[in-house]
Amino acid sequence: MANASSYALLAAAAAASLPLLSRSTKLTVCYSASVPRGVSGKGCKLVGCGSAVPTLEISNDELAKIVDTSDEWISLRTGIRKRRLLSGGENLTGLAVEAAGKALRMAKVEPDDVDLILMCTSTPDDLFGSAPQISKQLGCRTNPLAYDITAACSGFMLGLISAACHIRGGGFHNVLVIGADAVSRYVDWTDRGTCILFGDAAGAVLIQSCNSEEDGLFGFDLHSDGDGQRHLNAAIKENEANSAVDTNGCVLDFPPRQSSYSCIQMNGKEVFRFAVRSVPPSIESALEKAGLSISNIDWLLLHQANQRIIDAVASRLEVPSERVISNLANYGNTNAASIPLALDEAVQSGKVKAGQTIAASGFGAGLTWGSAIFRWG
Repeated sequence: MANASSYALLAAAAAASLPLLSRSTKLTVCYSASVPRGVSGKGCKLVGCGSAVPTLEISNDELAKIVDTSDEWISLRTGIRKRRLLSGGENLTGLAVEAAGKALRMAKVEPDDVDLILMCTSTPDDLFGSAPQISKQLGCRTNPLAYDITAACSGFMLGLISAACHIRGGGFHNVLVIGADAVSRYVDWTDRGTCILFGDAAGAVLIQSCNSEEDGLFGFDLHSDGDGQRHLNAAIKENEANSAVDTNGCVLDFPPRQSSYSCIQMNGKEVFRFAVRSVPPSIESALEKAGLSISNIDWLLLHQANQRIIDAVASRLEVPSERVISNLANYGNTNAASIPLALDEAVQSGKVKAGQTIAASGFGAGLTWGSAIFRWG
């Protein structure tokens, strides 16, 4: 039978290898269900949050000026009324830094005390990742580890679980998890099926180590299914390469043409079916691993993709609307930022209070989905 140290090594391996974490259901079951929380002597808790949005606000009526749609059409089908988009001198890293700074101030933690920064994004300012730049701009003089996590709308959930693994198995103390995306960069603004949905934003939480008795992450469940990629993607544009050889023996079309990504391609009906089918069992699995039931939950916090999805999942879980957190109307689908953005607003407004338990779930491109049961504060 494995001892506590071997479980800690397993947790550290999970934190260091996201592909292992995201594709292995056995790992999720082993660490989250079979191993008692805090087996390594460490727990983790959420102690700070923050968010940031661009200044440019675009209403449904303004969208109707450039594409065949209307405020009524958009709000009825999605629940969205406006969204924020990066413009002028703004960039995603700046939003992430602002959100992270607010989370640190709430937690009363100095930048130099941060051990790890996880930037959950699919739209970084740099192809090689934005996390180190966030560390620099926050003023972290200790050069903490900082890296990006790419899992689209599920990114923040993977970041949350990865932070817990780093703390429980790796000895980290203060971990910043940032969800930030500028999906507007990859939207076809002539396609009314997708351009109405997305907005740009950043949200962050500070996760801190604690003793096992104070542990605030109770259970989680993570999955991916590459077969669903055809329903939601922004794939690289294939070069029309010709590998034929000319009369001089040289390969044609070399050097390769510069690559770029396509605009977001989405089958809305299939994505809706996927979310409504997959999210409730994932939350129920996380609850079972936590030893809780849906009646123990104070709030349901879902990725803010579409109000119809939020309502359908809540209905299947029998969660009343007054216990569901939603800010979709004001920001649209902000990808990895949506859960921490909605959490921060709920905390700042006094809706979510310290000690309350939240069931959260992210879902989207990949296809990926994951859920976590945690206590705020």
